Parts: sequence; C-alpha cells; structure tokens
Amino acid sequence: MTPLVGHPLPAFSLQDDQGATVTAADLKGHWTVLYAYPKDSTPGCTTEACDFRDNLARVQSLGAQVYGISRDSLKSHQNFITKQSLPFRLLSDPDCALLKPLGAFGKKLMYGREVEGIIRSTFLVDPKGIVRHAWPKVSVKGHVQDVLDVLSNLKG
Repeated sequence: MTPLVGHPLPAFSLQDDQGATVTAADLKGHWTVLYAYPKDSTPGCTTEACDFRDNLARVQSLGAQVYGISRDSLKSHQNFITKQSLPFRLLSDPDCALLKPLGAFGKKLMYGREVEGIIRSTFLVDPKGIVRHAWPKVSVKGHVQDVLDVLSNLKG
C-alpha cells in the first residue's frame, strides 16, 4: 500500500487541455480515476488512454470520472485528445507539482537504464478527496479492468 492511500489527494492547481484550472477541490463530489502517464502519443500511453476511452461508460456507470496527467503541454494534450478521440480531460503538470507528491515522478528503469521521469501510476480518489486505492507501477494490459474491479468493490 502506498503512503497516500487513506489520505487526502495533495492540493494542486493545474491546467487542463482547454486551459481551465483544475484543483483538488474540483474533484470532490465524484469518484475520480487519476492516471499518470509518461508522454502523449507514445505507444503505451496511447494504449492506456484508448483503454480508458473505450471503457469510460463503464467507469461513469460506477459514478467515477477520469483524468489523465502528464508533463506534456496543453497543445500536446489537445493534439492527443483530437487524434485519439479522448472524451476526458488531460492535466498538464510540467513542473511535477502534483506528480511528485503522488510519487508518480522519480527514478525508473527504461531500457535497462535508470532515468528520472513519470512512473505510470493510477489513483482512485473518493468523493471526499481521499485516495482510496493506488497502483504505483502500472502495467497497461488489463489495467483499466483492474481499476473497474476495485472501484466496483469499494462502492459495493
């Protein structure tokens, strides 16, 4: 279990793909799936985003909303959303203001080398803003189904 589980989502104020400011307070009142991913339009990130896209109705039927977060620019997010027909918002965190407190930015292995970057992670936040579940190192295949299963169990 990650240290964040059972604690409030860290305070943040980030811009979404449309330039609107989104804060932790804006997420209250809904279950929220917040997934951190390394880079727009890369193979694994595209697969993950499209899996959330294709299962969004199932996520919403459980009363949850989806947000993606990466260090990409608003323009990059806009292009990614258009190209992949993504029906959810993407947050831009170029300074890792939220990614670092989430533990979603740091040292990781990439092609056998240690690099610093975004660690693919997902956080399930309840309507009161409390992190209820975290996936600290996500493997894309089957991940969205796992999120759905946990969300269903927590709500049930």
